[in-house]
Amino acid sequence: MPAPSRIRGTLKLRPRASEEQSATSEDEHGQPPARPTPEALPAGRKRPSPEGKARPPRTHGADAGKGKAPVPSAGKSKDAGKGPGKYPGKAPERPRPAGGGKPGRSAGDRDRLPPLPAAAERGPRPERGARAAGPAPSRPAPAAPPLPPAAPPPDGVRLSKVMAERGICSRREADEFIERGWVFVDGKRVSELGVRIDPQARITLAPEATRTQQQRVTILLHKPVGYVSGQPEPGYAPAVSLIGADNQFDRDRAQRFHPSQLKNLAPAGRLDIDSTGLLVLTQDGRIARQLIGEHSEVDKEYLVRVEGDLAADGLALLNHGLELDGRRLRPAKVEWLNEDQLRFVLREGRKRQIRRMCELVGLTVVGLKRVRIGGVKLGDLPLGQWRFLRDDEQF
Repeated sequence: MPAPSRIRGTLKLRPRASEEQSATSEDEHGQPPARPTPEALPAGRKRPSPEGKARPPRTHGADAGKGKAPVPSAGKSKDAGKGPGKYPGKAPERPRPAGGGKPGRSAGDRDRLPPLPAAAERGPRPERGARAAGPAPSRPAPAAPPLPPAAPPPDGVRLSKVMAERGICSRREADEFIERGWVFVDGKRVSELGVRIDPQARITLAPEATRTQQQRVTILLHKPVGYVSGQPEPGYAPAVSLIGADNQFDRDRAQRFHPSQLKNLAPAGRLDIDSTGLLVLTQDGRIARQLIGEHSEVDKEYLVRVEGDLAADGLALLNHGLELDGRRLRPAKVEWLNEDQLRFVLREGRKRQIRRMCELVGLTVVGLKRVRIGGVKLGDLPLGQWRFLRDDEQF
């Protein structure tokens, strides 16, 4: 291509390049053609590369060595003259060689470099901040704080428990009397619950507590068959439902019945639904504690009608030697009254105890009646009626 002539004061433009030259210098997208990949050099020789400077782009024409930017040709796209720099018309960056290598490194150099080890071969990357030399020293566990010394057991026994054990009243009544200030221990009034005292201390009640106890009634009932002594069962009425003004046997010589006397009235001991006889219902906790419980010493007498053949040693076993629910029974007094009736005297009251005892020796109970509890007898009290416990009667 002829170099343009330069005339002072006049600038002559370079004549338009032919289509073949334009196609040679630029591709169809307006970009200069990619440079061919250089061949690998012999071993021991390295291709020189500039340090820190980018190789200037090649230009066509006579202005290539004068540092002037080439004039864009008509076949370039609209972005061909724009470079990544600040000013338009800056020379485009040198394209990367084929294969994705970095500028300045040939394909032959990449072939001679050893391959990087795989992630599994390199091993896990150490965590940030981890020490390089040895594991971290283990810290000794902090010693557990010493346990506080065990508190000494409180001295004495609860006042309400001592009152119940002495038979002064029940524990519930004792708490009620203490709250009202009706209890004196060695002459000093006690009005705080939970107080502990010497078991041998002297305990007295205020006159108000004594009058309250005297107002609490105890009732003797001749329970019929079909009534439950304790909690009511479906289809059966509780025995307390028989207590009323119409069923009072001693109305002519004792106090009159009042509905308030039914409050806190509870049976002191059970009597089976199929059994009849004497049943005690009371508002007095002292009497309830005296009659029920494993440590009760009050005798209970029963008349029992039986059927069946008694074992050879059956009578001896009924007196002592049987077990119920894996627990040995306390000694009893059992004797024949006639050919089909036995007399039982017990000091405990397990559930259906007499019936289960008889079954163990080959007998079946067909009738059971309680006729005495301690020093109180059923007597002539009619079936289904009741009376008050008299002052001269004690269990």
